Amino acid sequence: MKVAVINFSGNVGKTTIARHLLLPRMPGAELVSIESSNAGSERGPTLRGRQFAELQEYLQTINSAVVDIGASNIEDLLDLMQQYSGSHNDFDFFIVPTVPAVKQQQDTIATLVDLAQLGVIPSRLKILFNMVQRGTTVEQAFYLLLAFLAEQPIATSDTACRLRENEIYARLRRTKLSMSELAADQTDYKALIAKAPDSPTKIDLAQQLATQRLALGVLPELDSCFAALHLGAQSSPPRRATKQAS
Repeated sequence: MKVAVINFSGNVGKTTIARHLLLPRMPGAELVSIESSNAGSERGPTLRGRQFAELQEYLQTINSAVVDIGASNIEDLLDLMQQYSGSHNDFDFFIVPTVPAVKQQQDTIATLVDLAQLGVIPSRLKILFNMVQRGTTVEQAFYLLLAFLAEQPIATSDTACRLRENEIYARLRRTKLSMSELAADQTDYKALIAKAPDSPTKIDLAQQLATQRLALGVLPELDSCFAALHLGAQSSPPRRATKQAS
């Protein structure tokens, strides 16, 4: 299975979705990053939007991929996708993360329209409602986008496919560990804190404990969100810890 994560807008969580939602739940999938920088991905190759010829050729050689498309590269990529007739069919699904800000909802609508015009059918074009504030429903936060889809159902939207705001994603950017690795950590941080020789060490361990707890808490939400995407039987939830740490 090959999935593209795409939105004209930045700051909607595309990389978070690719790395922490999709990749751990698609066994054997390779991460391909489409971005402007030359920095390579730790999990797969990095290309630029104008290298679409190389991308489509590479996709023919692998069975499963998550393609994370940076906002600054989307116009080049979609323009070339149009030139290579039928190349959108190399992707089984296009996942479009969005956030409540009005500009991002408008950019999301523009993204959906362009993909639909390329020939992507609604069942393969999926909305993911991201960064929903606690105490707010998807319907309240995304009224603009949902009103558009009610009039023009060019994409699939399931309000169960949503992620709440969570500090864990900022913490993950400061560590090389994945969400699953953090959740599977069996370290008894409370015991280590009790034995720590000084306050700085205790604080560092307490921060690691907090990150572990956040990871354990968010995994069920990620599983539910992924299930609501309905990507098919090839995908599966990541392996879990056998027991929770203290």
